[in-house]
Amino acid sequence: MRYELYYWPGIQGRGEFVRLALEEAGADYVDVARLPRGGGVPALRRILESHSVAHPPFAPPFLKAGNLVIGQTANILLFLGPRLRLVPKSEASRLWAHQLQLTIADWVLEVHNSHHPISGRLYYDEQKEEALRRAPIFRGERLPKFLDYFEGVLKRNPKGAHFFLGKTISYVDLSIFQMIAGLRYAFPRAMERLEPDIRRLVAVHDRVAARPRIAAYLTSERRLPFNQQGLFRRYPELDH
Repeated sequence: MRYELYYWPGIQGRGEFVRLALEEAGADYVDVARLPRGGGVPALRRILESHSVAHPPFAPPFLKAGNLVIGQTANILLFLGPRLRLVPKSEASRLWAHQLQLTIADWVLEVHNSHHPISGRLYYDEQKEEALRRAPIFRGERLPKFLDYFEGVLKRNPKGAHFFLGKTISYVDLSIFQMIAGLRYAFPRAMERLEPDIRRLVAVHDRVAARPRIAAYLTSERRLPFNQQGLFRRYPELDH
């Protein structure tokens, strides 16, 4: 099957969690909004505003797979996981992966709110004062809490299980790679302080980065760079 991924052009954002899964699996997919013809924001709006879509998505990212249109990052990965062999077959494992991915979704929102605590419709400079109050709470309380949780999950794994769901990579590992990479970009000083206490998470990041398909993707034009319009943004004043 050829998958169609719909997300905003020019940023990694939440769509990158889906891209990483598709790239690791070597799946046949097209990033519709980045197509030179028939792409861009109009391609997204055609789906969002279509009256023929039985289950319309609220917002990107969403995935078109045959006649299905699937929205929400964690839901897309729940669908793709068994099809791309990025989750074990057992129901318990699939639910556990989904639970972890939903927790990552909560984490993603807190990253976004560290620089846009009032509204995504306002520019950063229009809410900078509030961000300067929010960011220290994120760095000092919320970020360590999420890192400690996921580090603890890995610590409970049996010996020899180098990934979240055992010896084989899952979409959760790919998402954790993206979180660590993005946080290093947005909060380099905070991450430098915290990383000595999350060695297992860093090891997962490094294992994912070294995988042949991911390594090739990271050096390709398909991998968009982090920037000041995306989810992870570098504002030095927020990273003391």
